[in-house]
Amino acid sequence: MKDLVIVGLSGGVDSAVSAALLLESGYRVEALHMVNWESDDAYCTRVEDEAAAAAVARHLGIVLHRANFAPVYRQWVFKDFLDEYRAGRTPNPDILCNRHIKFSAFLNWALRLGAGKIATGHYARVNIGNGQPRLMMAQDRNKDQTYFLHAVRREALAQTLFPLGDLIKSEVRSIARKIGLPNHARPDSTGICFIGERPFRDFLSTYLAEIPGPIETETGQVLGRHRGLHFYTLGQRSGLGIGGRRDAIEAPWYVISKDQSRRALIVAQNPVHPRLMALALQADRIHWIAGAPPVVPTEVSIRIRHRQTPVPAMLDIRNSLIHLEFLNPLRAVAPGQYAVVYRGETCLGGGRIIRVRSVQESTPSPRQRIKMDFP
Repeated sequence: MKDLVIVGLSGGVDSAVSAALLLESGYRVEALHMVNWESDDAYCTRVEDEAAAAAVARHLGIVLHRANFAPVYRQWVFKDFLDEYRAGRTPNPDILCNRHIKFSAFLNWALRLGAGKIATGHYARVNIGNGQPRLMMAQDRNKDQTYFLHAVRREALAQTLFPLGDLIKSEVRSIARKIGLPNHARPDSTGICFIGERPFRDFLSTYLAEIPGPIETETGQVLGRHRGLHFYTLGQRSGLGIGGRRDAIEAPWYVISKDQSRRALIVAQNPVHPRLMALALQADRIHWIAGAPPVVPTEVSIRIRHRQTPVPAMLDIRNSLIHLEFLNPLRAVAPGQYAVVYRGETCLGGGRIIRVRSVQESTPSPRQRIKMDFP
């Protein structure tokens, strides 16, 4: 019998199949259902999630533990989430949730129970070479979650199993049906980590005050009023409340920038406006899950959002910041999101985007190398 593995059992089909595959491989398996967000509103699925996890544990005949990490989540994830919005950035709490909750609080909890490793239903792979772990893309590129895992501590990665790394989603559903898992048809969650699927602006407004300001064109024409810059992100089309105008063409409006000094939201009707198209970025909060940065400057592949096909970029590191220059302009690169760096299938690490240089700010000829320096 192999070592004890404790699986993070969310109530979803991915973690359930992960537990089943580990049992089939001869591991001693127990499960933990984490409560990381406590709410009694209609959008919180905590009760349903726990019931689904309990049903899976009974079906598989494994012990189900329960732990409440909500205070840790609020301190290390949700507080940063609100701080980022207050600063006018667009955060990604799933990345900090993985670092501080799933691969820290959960891992420590499991180790105290005597587990040799933990496992989750993430779509990713770990390759151990020379005794060191490498975070690798999943076989199912459409479901690959290495973007969300790049900030996990390397030591935690070495103590983690990803049973779904070599499977595609349809195979996972097929396994769940074949072995009769009670949640085999349960839909995937698409909401923010542990907050759920809800009207996001209404949720955010319960924590952040409205700070209204003008909605303007880039020439200064006022089109309306917004509720607060933190409720909008670059490239956003819906929810602007502008509607059709006699003095404009019949086309959607898009957020192209934010003027923090005047609290102005700048919009245009061009979905690829030069202000929306980025040529380079800077990022802080650098974490190299590969153990060390590559020798720079060097060409890498990057993602600026989950499920994006990695695109080529030039990487440099100066003044403790990542500098990335795109070989082709990227649309709607929002400060607060993360730039994640790859070499082939290996995730090297990444950082939080803090500054972006748009096409409008730098217009070299197509053959000219874009200078990395920011003003």
